[in-house]
Amino acid sequence: MANRYGYANGVVRRAVHSLIFVGGQVGWNGQCQFETDDFVGQVRQTLLNIVAVLAEAGAGPQHITSMTWYFTDKAEYLANLRGIGEAYREVIGRHFPAMAAMQVMALVEDRAKVEIQATAVIPE
Repeated sequence: MANRYGYANGVVRRAVHSLIFVGGQVGWNGQCQFETDDFVGQVRQTLLNIVAVLAEAGAGPQHITSMTWYFTDKAEYLANLRGIGEAYREVIGRHFPAMAAMQVMALVEDRAKVEIQATAVIPE
């Protein structure tokens, strides 16, 4: 998955278990272009990006152990919980890792409304 700044979208650490650290993903496509400014649409794309990074390491959504969500507008997040839940179940399924969520002043990408970082473990 492309990025414009030279950071890693994911890191794998092979040991007894393989650890995957997925760098903060935003709601743009594989060409680093936003297709929507809709909050739920960006959440869906962000989750798809996480799944794509996991797949590169041979993992799936069921391997996610934790997620940290950053969003720029708490009220918009709370107003869209139903849609967020639907997008989450559509992309991740009914797997619910440890999560944290917080409002931030801004994200590096101006059009980004949400950024999600994830950690996953693949048992050997």
